[in-house]
Amino acid sequence: VGNASDAAKIRRLEEQRRVSALEVEKQKEKLAAESDKSHIVAFASSKSEAIDAAASAASVGLQTKAQFAEKRAAVKQTLEAEAKARETADETLKAKEKDKKRKKQKKDAKAKLSFADDEEEFGGEDCDDASASAKRTKFATVGKNPTVDTNFLPDRDRENAELAEREGLKMAYVERTNRVKAELLEITFSYWDGGGHRRKCEVLKGDTIGAFLGKARDALSGEFRELRHATGDGLMYIKEDLIMPHNVSFHDLIVNKARGKSGPLFHFDVHDDVRVMGGGAAVEKDESHAGKVIHRTWYDKNKHIFPASRWEVWEPGKSYGGYTIHGSEVNG
Repeated sequence: VGNASDAAKIRRLEEQRRVSALEVEKQKEKLAAESDKSHIVAFASSKSEAIDAAASAASVGLQTKAQFAEKRAAVKQTLEAEAKARETADETLKAKEKDKKRKKQKKDAKAKLSFADDEEEFGGEDCDDASASAKRTKFATVGKNPTVDTNFLPDRDRENAELAEREGLKMAYVERTNRVKAELLEITFSYWDGGGHRRKCEVLKGDTIGAFLGKARDALSGEFRELRHATGDGLMYIKEDLIMPHNVSFHDLIVNKARGKSGPLFHFDVHDDVRVMGGGAAVEKDESHAGKVIHRTWYDKNKHIFPASRWEVWEPGKSYGGYTIHGSEVNG
């Protein structure tokens, strides 16, 4: 059920369809008439054979070679002109159909529930272009709200900046660490064969316990015959009643501030040890004691006798209890 406006709209649509159908029929009739004017029937499949057939049909009677060539050129020109005309007409027809389809799609997209404004809907291409331009202008003014926090959203530039900053900090840390590892460290130790023989050795902070034992063996082999044929793996380093693994570096002990049973593992200078012999308590006069370098064979023979009976392998992260400095302050 519709009103007079709906009926008028339907009539206009029917009139437009009728006019479009008439234009299509006129175009078809025009093409057919132009095709009939040539009176040329090409029975060959190729262009050259079609031209020869048309030239032979146009040539009647005895003719010279020059006359036949002239007629053949004229037939060729005529065929090419007709083919070009048909191609142009087809392209024009396709363009019109495409334009009509585009206009229809645009109107369908802009369809409304009300048919009140007929002029706006059937105003033509100028009206559609103006409406599209107004819509583009309207949405061009919409942008990001500067008061909204968007830090939680993905941002390639921000991520690249953070990645570059992390890489820079990592390189600076590695450079600073390598510089610290290259510093010299003086180790005071005691070669223990049942009695103490105090010595000193310089290593790098980045060196491992195994590298230090190799240097200690070189320094002691001239004085102690049992070490002349020993290797670094055949020696042990005891620090604060703990057997230190060969793969641990001095830098790791210093950075992590590792602690043993009776003192810190990151101090390598000499202090007096006043611990009670044979007792479980560890009372220190100062923070650190000289580490012991022993031969593994000596340890295997005397590990059940004090002080070797107190020694155990150091485990990173394990707490070895508290110890006292000057008899008052407890560290652990």
